[in-house]
Amino acid sequence: MSKIAVIGAGAWGTTISLLLAQNNHQVTLWVFEKELVKEMQTSRENEKFLPGFQLPENIEVASEPEQLESAQIFFFVVPTQFLRSTAKQFKQIIPPEAIVVCASKGIENKTSRLPLDILAEELGNTNLVILSGPNLSAEIAKGLPAAAVAASVDEKNAKTVQETLMLERFRVYTNTDPLGVQIAASLKNIMAIAAGIIDELDLGNNAKAGLLIRGMAEITRLGLAMGAKAETFAGLSGMGDLITTCSSKLSRNHYVGEQIALGKKLTEIVQSTNHIAEGVTTTKAALELAKKYKVTLPITEKVYQVLYEDKDPFQAINELMTRTAKSE
Repeated sequence: MSKIAVIGAGAWGTTISLLLAQNNHQVTLWVFEKELVKEMQTSRENEKFLPGFQLPENIEVASEPEQLESAQIFFFVVPTQFLRSTAKQFKQIIPPEAIVVCASKGIENKTSRLPLDILAEELGNTNLVILSGPNLSAEIAKGLPAAAVAASVDEKNAKTVQETLMLERFRVYTNTDPLGVQIAASLKNIMAIAAGIIDELDLGNNAKAGLLIRGMAEITRLGLAMGAKAETFAGLSGMGDLITTCSSKLSRNHYVGEQIALGKKLTEIVQSTNHIAEGVTTTKAALELAKKYKVTLPITEKVYQVLYEDKDPFQAINELMTRTAKSE
């Protein structure tokens, strides 16, 4: 049994806490929203982000960073755009020998930094692991079977996270390409927005299959240009996560695409939900990386135009379909 801190009590952070508690670890779950802390301490449930699941006794709900001081492993489960500011609050709390796990999926705007880069810069910690995969919180919290990947340049750290989280219905694999895992985890959310548009417009299975494959081609192209390994994009954090996020009604990014196809504006969609769809902000950052590494991301470009320039989705799809013919 280990003492583990989970920083961020959204749906995924709460679910990770439940998994760790099920594995008999002592968990301290740090909650950003002060009003939510008291509610969770009283009801023993996260009614705002993951309703219907009781928190067991070995999960302590905390509101102050100091309450996490004795932890041996720290999980950061906050939206990427808030990861840097959150990490700053814990810089004095997290010892350099501690393992720091990040479950955020996205790219920081303005800097185009990936989650582990942000944590390395703010914490000065080198024992970093990224946790990713086709992981829908509601399904995992129910106990449905799922698999994830723990990736680190130090395989020993990845194995420690694997052992910490491994359960009968939650299988964890290790990986030594955290760069590729982060790129795949980030850009798949952009494709999920496109998938939501396709599904809501009822454009069919052929269109969806084309999106998945050509979307993964884009993701892989950027990943290879940045130095990632090709095989990573065929794995759980790559094609696995892409299939799930683009297919499920539980996906926040898929929901955004659906609402766009119904004619709603982005600001209206964002304001209508408690949950953050990382693909909305990642679309901007991905195009900055594409410019830096001189690669083309045609689907990402069209998603950006639909989200931020009010391009009609049908026009965007037509422009993709009529691009200059080329080999696969």
